[in-house]
Amino acid sequence: MARHSELVEFALELLAPLGAVRARAMFGGFGIYRGDSFFAIIVDDKLFLKADHVTCREFTARGLRPFTYSARGKSITMQYYEAPPEVFEESEAMQYWAQQAVGAATRSKSGKKLPARPSKRRPK
Repeated sequence: MARHSELVEFALELLAPLGAVRARAMFGGFGIYRGDSFFAIIVDDKLFLKADHVTCREFTARGLRPFTYSARGKSITMQYYEAPPEVFEESEAMQYWAQQAVGAATRSKSGKKLPARPSKRRPK
């Protein structure tokens, strides 16, 4: 099991009022989950929160940048934005922004319709 960074431990402590929150190592960072909702990323000691069409403007209005990474020579931008600095100083701010991110993750999951898969087993 990957060892959590101090930021991951601190973020989990601040997010505890949300309920069952956990971190999982992934891609050189950590994914933060509440239940099965993936709502935050911690990479290079920075917290990024999930955004969508409902919440994106609030992040951009504050000048917060999206999470980007390079893959195969291309820059990829994800729908996760830097958390405002006050989330680490005011628990109310963390709860507000985390709830926004959980809402975005929930809307993202519920909006996806997966195509039906044919059964791998053949009838006898």
